[in-house]
Amino acid sequence: MKKVLSIAGSDPSGGAGIQADIKTITAHKLYAMAVIVSLTAQNTTAVSGVLDCLPEFVESQIDSVLSDITPDAIKLGMLSNANIMHSVAKMLKQYNCKNIVLDPVMVATTGGRLMDDNALGVYIDELFALARVVTPNLPEASVLSGIEIKNIDDMRAAAIKISSYGCQSVLIKGGHFVGNATDLLYENGEFTEFSAIKIDTKNTHGTGCTLSSAIACNIASGLSVKDSVKNAKDYVTNALKNAIAIGHGNGPINHCWNL
Repeated sequence: MKKVLSIAGSDPSGGAGIQADIKTITAHKLYAMAVIVSLTAQNTTAVSGVLDCLPEFVESQIDSVLSDITPDAIKLGMLSNANIMHSVAKMLKQYNCKNIVLDPVMVATTGGRLMDDNALGVYIDELFALARVVTPNLPEASVLSGIEIKNIDDMRAAAIKISSYGCQSVLIKGGHFVGNATDLLYENGEFTEFSAIKIDTKNTHGTGCTLSSAIACNIASGLSVKDSVKNAKDYVTNALKNAIAIGHGNGPINHCWNL
């Protein structure tokens, strides 16, 4: 049984965060583990509150898992402040963790801020060098690179800049563009594009969390980053095609479409 650990925030409405990660990992028939670093009060319409765990308790959770069970891949999601980032990086280094998928969760689908503005430097300095792949969307890639992204050439420039922070590869998600959803992978100096027809649905809650978790699942199963991204994109595209009209806002995608 391959094992995937998610270190992220909780979404009580079930569409994103830890809940989305556990559903995704289970749908891939792998064993899901979870360390919750923040509680959020959110639903399909808004994020109304965030309560962060004490960094010491984050470390205790991670230590409890890693001292007993070695994950085959780790997905890092919402890390809201610098102290939590310090703690997560410290523990991942202590246990020499591999196959880390870093999803820079900065803003929720509904617009709520999920990362302190003053924590970005710590995020880059302490976590990027640990990551096998970093998966920003277009707004996140713009913030990380300092490049305003308007086209595929801008995506390429941003990917090169982000890779300079020490990660092994960068996947910039192009779902915010008008037209087809084209994601760009930069790995070992080479670019690979992954295109899919954009699904006409407002029910996109948890898309980014789900994609990064699916990538981690495929990496845990022994696939290359390129093949992992391809499979994960196919999984998310089908989850969007089968999205669920739950709630009054941006409903969740269907993590269990293949079950």
